[in-house]
Amino acid sequence: MSPGALYADMAFRRFLRGRVSWDRLEAVFREFATRYEEDALRVTFLDADNWLSVPCVVNDRWFVKVVSEQNSLVHALFTTGRNLGAVSAGTEGFFEHFGTPAEMAAHELDATRKMRELGINAPDPVESFEVDGMGVLVLEYLPSFRTLEDLHPEEASALAPALFGALDTLHAAGLAHGDLRAENVLIREDELYFIDATSVREDGIDGASAYDVACALATLEPIVGAKAAVRAAGTSYDAATLLYAEDFLDFVNLRPDHDFDAAAVKGEIEKAAT
Repeated sequence: MSPGALYADMAFRRFLRGRVSWDRLEAVFREFATRYEEDALRVTFLDADNWLSVPCVVNDRWFVKVVSEQNSLVHALFTTGRNLGAVSAGTEGFFEHFGTPAEMAAHELDATRKMRELGINAPDPVESFEVDGMGVLVLEYLPSFRTLEDLHPEEASALAPALFGALDTLHAAGLAHGDLRAENVLIREDELYFIDATSVREDGIDGASAYDVACALATLEPIVGAKAAVRAAGTSYDAATLLYAEDFLDFVNLRPDHDFDAAAVKGEIEKAAT
């Protein structure tokens, strides 16, 4: 990558992450301390490309996401881009955007509750609330976890069928994750946990399901290889679904949070389908 391209990429990522002023964050945590009757808070901010929130851990007990107006704007931009990608794959757009940061936080709380009701591992949802126009989501903090990208290839291969099995459970219930990537799959005590589900229209579940599968394949390919990723997907999905997912691979490959060999995955899907 040239220096100019590297600078542009860093600037773009800084815009996506955005910043929330310290005085506004202090207002959030003053409200938090009041709500939870805590005399003192120890707040650890997480360093990652978290474009849709400011994530942190409070008192090693709660996982908190502060959603700002800029995070909401970025979500709107991502939603538009993803829907355009869906159109390019031959289907109508199926992602939804929420009008305010508070609505974004409330949706993620509800999505987390639904996943747990289906028996899918997810942090215990606590509550969401609003402070100074920002949405605040509070979840159980899961200590000592790793993300999918932290695993050795052998570990990831062993867990890959469970990843697609959890997605299939979501899809069978008419739900979808919508933002599946390595950072959103946590591993704790050899079990998978989903976080950061987004919103899709009910009438777009077929397309959203195929998109989820494409994102899962894109996430796994750099870790376990295309053949193992497609083989794991085949434990839960038939050839027709895999071929539908193939339509989304080029678009998924354009996302800044996925970097995989789309041609190799397509080749393995074609082999599996025949």
